[in-house]
Amino acid sequence: MRVYIAGPYTHPDPVVNTHNAIMAGDEVARLGHIPFIPHLNIQWHIVCPHDSDFWCEYDLKWLELCDVLLRLPGKSYGADLEVQYARKRNIRVIYDISEL
Repeated sequence: MRVYIAGPYTHPDPVVNTHNAIMAGDEVARLGHIPFIPHLNIQWHIVCPHDSDFWCEYDLKWLELCDVLLRLPGKSYGADLEVQYARKRNIRVIYDISEL
């Protein structure tokens, strides 16, 4: 399955949050699924910056192609919006990798 990794990015620390998203994505991959980790867009943004609307639209287009959204713990307005977006499109939302 294609698994979208949704979770905090900016608060409290983008580096820690990106690390957590990568670790979750790696576990998803080890289970035989295909993770999409939007946190990794920071590398692209460093080279070619875009506004937040660009990144939100870009990520949501990828989410539309996913079978599952894995919501990582932590407060995140953006991740909460991604959960709502997924639910409106009947994309399964899970809160623990064991649910895969």
